[in-house]
Amino acid sequence: MNAAMNAPARKADRQSRILDAALTVFASCGYSGASMAAIAAAAGVSKPTLYVYFGSKDLLFAALMQSRRDSMLEAFAHPSTLGMVQDLHRFACDYAATVMHPDFLSLARLIIAEAHRLAQVGRAYQAAGPDRVLRGMMDYLTAQRAAGHLVFDDAELAAQDLWALILSAPRNLALHVPDAAPSQAQIARYRNNGLRVFLRAYSAQPEADLAALAKIIAAS
Repeated sequence: MNAAMNAPARKADRQSRILDAALTVFASCGYSGASMAAIAAAAGVSKPTLYVYFGSKDLLFAALMQSRRDSMLEAFAHPSTLGMVQDLHRFACDYAATVMHPDFLSLARLIIAEAHRLAQVGRAYQAAGPDRVLRGMMDYLTAQRAAGHLVFDDAELAAQDLWALILSAPRNLALHVPDAAPSQAQIARYRNNGLRVFLRAYSAQPEADLAALAKIIAAS
């Protein structure tokens, strides 16, 4: 009985270990250099077991991108009862924690390096990761506009502005100069300033929302 009840938890734990191992292997070897055997070994599972969970490297890579994407979009998929500013701050924190992770930065560098030679790798990364995150951001921002909280004409441009404002500078530094990665305090400085600029540009009530953001930052 207990074994049966714990089976879903064991399955979820094993899948999580596989995805973590996949990120490590993809980050160190690149998409083309990563093998299912290496990922299975890193996850501590057999190769046949790995294929039970993920039938191909393509499917495993897509699942890895989806798991990270879902963590970034959690704030927008399940909005807080505390309001839009809380959701935006939470998204910014989750987004930064994901894309500034050393393995994720390494993966991004390798995908860029492989994109010219293996264009399908770059397309797969873009489609499974950034494009889906952008769509989730657009959906949330559009809903906030409909509720009267934001003002904009183009949801895609508003979403692009949001993630560019909160993290483009420190992420570009970390991508291009790995040994000069910004500290958490530096990331927070850019992230919080980006949120302020976004609210000034797009909020229907910028003064009230900026005041709410200041309280959230002070409490975090």
